[in-house]
Amino acid sequence: MAESTLPSRDNTKIAVAAIVFAVFALSLGDAAIKQISADFVLWQIFVVRSLIAVPVLIAVIKFRYPSLRLLPEATGWTAARSAMLTFMWLAYYVALPHLALSVAASVYYVLPIFITLFAALFIGDRIGKVGWIAVVIGFAGVLVILRPKVSDFNAYALLPLVSAILYALAMILTRTKCRTEHPLILALSLNVCFVVFGLTATALSDLADPTPSTTDLYPFLLGEWSMMGSKEFLAMGLLATAIVIGSVASAIAYQSGRSSTVATFDFSYLVFAATWGFLFFGEVPDALTLLGMVLIFTAGVLAVRN
Repeated sequence: MAESTLPSRDNTKIAVAAIVFAVFALSLGDAAIKQISADFVLWQIFVVRSLIAVPVLIAVIKFRYPSLRLLPEATGWTAARSAMLTFMWLAYYVALPHLALSVAASVYYVLPIFITLFAALFIGDRIGKVGWIAVVIGFAGVLVILRPKVSDFNAYALLPLVSAILYALAMILTRTKCRTEHPLILALSLNVCFVVFGLTATALSDLADPTPSTTDLYPFLLGEWSMMGSKEFLAMGLLATAIVIGSVASAIAYQSGRSSTVATFDFSYLVFAATWGFLFFGEVPDALTLLGMVLIFTAGVLAVRN
């Protein structure tokens, strides 16, 4: 691969720093989506956000790595990875109107367990007792923070589970079939997939001509696109920045470190989410939330030592 900066061997420090930076950016982007989700259809966010991100990524690639081809070397595997991540978000957002957010998030955050399991099954990673203990402690921290009620679960809770599986499989592909791809190319491919999928879904929605009652039931999926002004474009620019940083950094993380170790640090998303909740929405974490953060931090320390 031309002008590759990928490490020839695992570098746990880089991997951990990259995944923490990724979830920092993505959690900040999700906080922004929380603010604007009532005003935008999901497909509009997919398309506009990525239409901003794609030229930025191309410009960075051409300026920093002029001889790097924009087309991935492993085109099929990269396309499969991008599709998995796109459907990951789709499955998660379809579930949200029917689930409490805490239930959806807690189901989704079994993903480190899936990543650890898939790494052992498909890659041959040897997961020691400490590694599995780290995953369990991290997941316990998630449950302590979210505290979902069993009575809140329903059939739609399977969709965040599907989302977690898709993310886990996509990260396994990142670690194996796409490990020699440049992270910028992986990020570019993902954003191109967002645009294609968003435009296709919008066209199909228009052709289906959903009834007002159906649109009211799924406004985030079947609603009309909103008008874009300077405020809206600024919001989309911030979302584009978040997805660029998050997609590049997560690719670096899973290319540079053991999947099971990196997956444990995916739990830190909830710590950042609690921070943004306090700073932007006045949500003050209680004692149990703080305990959950401590458990997540402990899981991260154990994962590095595994």
